[in-house]
Amino acid sequence: MLAAIGLDERHESAYRALVSVGAADVPDLARRLVLAEHDTERALRRLERHGLAAQSSARPGRWVAAPPAVALGALLTQQRHELEKAELAAALLAEEYRAAAAEPAVHDLVEVVTGASAVAQRFLQLQLGATEEVCALVTGNPVVVSGTENEAEEQAAGRGVRYRVVVERTVLDLPDGITQLTAALGRDEQVRVVDQVPTKLVVADRTLAMVPLTSHTAEPAALVVHASGLLELLSGLFESVWRDALPLRLGARGIIEERPDGPDATDLEVLSLLLAGLTDASVAKQLDLGLRTVQRRVKRLMELTGVTTRLQLGWQAYERGWVSRAHP
Repeated sequence: MLAAIGLDERHESAYRALVSVGAADVPDLARRLVLAEHDTERALRRLERHGLAAQSSARPGRWVAAPPAVALGALLTQQRHELEKAELAAALLAEEYRAAAAEPAVHDLVEVVTGASAVAQRFLQLQLGATEEVCALVTGNPVVVSGTENEAEEQAAGRGVRYRVVVERTVLDLPDGITQLTAALGRDEQVRVVDQVPTKLVVADRTLAMVPLTSHTAEPAALVVHASGLLELLSGLFESVWRDALPLRLGARGIIEERPDGPDATDLEVLSLLLAGLTDASVAKQLDLGLRTVQRRVKRLMELTGVTTRLQLGWQAYERGWVSRAHP
């Protein structure tokens, strides 16, 4: 618990033992900690440097613990101060980076990352840096990293970052494919499946994307694409695949492909009134529905069509023939 202030398990155990007994000499403390005496004395010296322990002036040869509220409080205050300085430095560096990247050169819009470890590290950074959403296309042949298995995914999801992932059907047949997908769905990530995705792809916050550069037979390499027309193209590619993929969900017997039904009659009425310019509240009053019911139906239709805005929903409604354009 005290690792955050620079103490390992041995030092923490020594300090806890001193706190519990009040005072102890090196041989006694060594027996309590099941350590050699020279290791125990080294730990005590380390505690002394941190202001957590001291040699007793009244009882030579014995060590006493400093009061936790005072000693630990001072260390924690110092640690907070160091973190504040680090945060300030990070903010200043970020500002310098943004200023330098305000008008990036063409060659700065794409990075080439080569080598398995470098690709894996960049992929990790991509997710750890995301603040809103990570989108991924996952093939059945992961080489360096997988869109459904990596240490950063759980951390990002825990911070509230949304995940939308499309996997190839062959992922379900991988040895740990079902396990990884079950974990992802358990974190409320949205996962869909298609027979085949066009390429591996990861897009973070629509500001960075990562795509493979070489096949699995060559040295792993990838392109990291910054904000540009190419990034917009890759984002559009993901949305296209996402729209046509089938949702996966957790069922009583494991993962189930959810084949969505079309809109019902009430959905179509809601759509027609929204496209006519009515607000959600007006639609609810017109159809004698609750406001939340209208909003829930709209959300379901957006998920059904794989869109993120109501403008896109309107376009999809016309394209799918759910509503018709009025003719003069």
